[in-house]
Amino acid sequence: MRGAFPANKVDDAARARLFDRFHDLNIAAPTVPYPAHRTVEEGKALRGTMAGTFTKNLLVKDKKARHFLLSFHEDRALALKILHRRIGGRGQVGFASAERVQEYLGVQPGALTPLGLINDATHAVTPVIDARLMDTDQLNFHPLINTESTGLHPKELLSFILSCGHEPMIVDFDAPLPE
Repeated sequence: MRGAFPANKVDDAARARLFDRFHDLNIAAPTVPYPAHRTVEEGKALRGTMAGTFTKNLLVKDKKARHFLLSFHEDRALALKILHRRIGGRGQVGFASAERVQEYLGVQPGALTPLGLINDATHAVTPVIDARLMDTDQLNFHPLINTESTGLHPKELLSFILSCGHEPMIVDFDAPLPE
């Protein structure tokens, strides 16, 4: 596919830890093949009738170099200029580098996922979850590789994040901005 992210390399030990964690938490985590792609539109065309809600995931940093992993509905647009006011960032946020994505979450661009929090042993990243996602039956994320999709119930996602030692922020991006 022209312009698609290539299938990323994956750390087999990290993937084993991920699925072991799901097992330990009694999370079924159904996982299916899902072609690598670059845009939401391409992803929609490729997945066909795959069940569940699909997300966008971004790693951003604020002026104090604090990192936030944003997970939100694939059709939502976020205004980066005001995002810091919603998540408690210091000054405007910008995208983190591919090197930071790899360092903190153990994944490459194109496979960014909250499931990568299993690799964030220093807790350098704050997970931020769109409140709209909490009202769905199944959320789909890359399981550390961009050629598969894993389905989780929102409560399972929260359980997983907490098991990684992170406290997720649930943010209503539709609420009025704080003063």
